[in-house]
Amino acid sequence: MITVKDVCDFIDSVAPFSCQLSFDNSGFLVGDPDRAVSAVSVSLDITKDTIKLAKEFGADLMVSHHPVIFGSKKTFTKGDAAYELAVSGMSAVCVHTPLDCADGGVNDVLADIFSLSRVEPVSLDDSSAPMIRVGFLKKPLSPCELAAETSRLLDCKPRWCDGGRQIETVAVCGGSGGGFAADISNLGVDAFITGDAGYHDFLEAEQSGLTLVAAGHFETEFPVIPVLAAKLRERFPEAAVITLDQRKTIKYL
Repeated sequence: MITVKDVCDFIDSVAPFSCQLSFDNSGFLVGDPDRAVSAVSVSLDITKDTIKLAKEFGADLMVSHHPVIFGSKKTFTKGDAAYELAVSGMSAVCVHTPLDCADGGVNDVLADIFSLSRVEPVSLDDSSAPMIRVGFLKKPLSPCELAAETSRLLDCKPRWCDGGRQIETVAVCGGSGGGFAADISNLGVDAFITGDAGYHDFLEAEQSGLTLVAAGHFETEFPVIPVLAAKLRERFPEAAVITLDQRKTIKYL
């Protein structure tokens, strides 16, 4: 018999919860650790919509990247995702920043999508986990060509700034990485691909000669979800594992 704890322990072995950043809330968050598991759903988020899909699938456990309990939330009442999970009898294991840093996690998958070679994990300071991946493109691209390639590979509409030079080396960080732009420019790479970035991130990047491409939070992180699901299927072949068909929240014209 597979239990919630068995699945949680396996995820911990793949992306250790001990590596999570101080603001994070990764781990076993909702439910009964001893509950038997015959079906697992895997998604980027746990929302009303994904809970409904998981119920239809018959899932006992929801595994997500973004924590269902996060930030300053202090109460859970009817309509909250964590409440709905508990009432339904489903459990939740969430693996956020540990999956960003892990071998084969969010940023390794992103580096693979761009076919980067000689990929190295990078920590931005001595105390932080290696959130960043840096590697080499197959061939040099102009900033405009890199933005177009990002659009093609991630099926997105990226925002970008022109660092003013050909691009050979690229740093990647899925999700909200725009705030790292200043640190990334100090690495000496030509371009930085992330999910979210603000105006001042672009301005600072452009001034430092760094091409910054913001491809979308969902678009840069969702690719790891089927990879994580495949790992769960391999480890627990007797369980049914599904990647939920989660819709994009942000719309583009």
